[in-house]
Amino acid sequence: MTDLEGTQPQEPAPAQPSQSQTTQAPPVADGAKPPEDMTVGELVFEVSDRASVLIREEIELAKTEVTEKFNSLLRGSVAGLAAGVFVLLALAMFMHGFAWLLNDLVFNNFYAGFFVEAGLFLLIAAGAGLFAWRAFKKSAPPMPDMAIEEAKEIKAAFDQNGQEDGE
Repeated sequence: MTDLEGTQPQEPAPAQPSQSQTTQAPPVADGAKPPEDMTVGELVFEVSDRASVLIREEIELAKTEVTEKFNSLLRGSVAGLAAGVFVLLALAMFMHGFAWLLNDLVFNNFYAGFFVEAGLFLLIAAGAGLFAWRAFKKSAPPMPDMAIEEAKEIKAAFDQNGQEDGE
């Protein structure tokens, strides 16, 4: 016979569980006692053990996620840096060409286009420096104002509670 279906023994159908069998806890696979047979101390130990395993696994998951995001951020940063280098090189070539264009169209002096362009760069740099100075002045020093206020409120609540208990 080529068909092995008929040669294998058939398993008997499982019997229907009675009402008393369905209310019992399922057997534990690792050989430990079911929760109904454990003492309170054993249950506390079991919960503590499982909680610590869960916390370790969550920490491991968080580490994996952070590593994955860091690697993605690193790859993006390298690509951005490469793009920035090429943009800087293109800007240098553009500005060089613009200086020569100013020399040919406006000035009759070889250096005048480059000096005008340098003055333009200095004006842009002064504007950016002024903006940065104002931004730093407005945000310095970086203090966690909300956290400090919350800590003061908590301290005041404890002080008030301590005075009520002491009376």
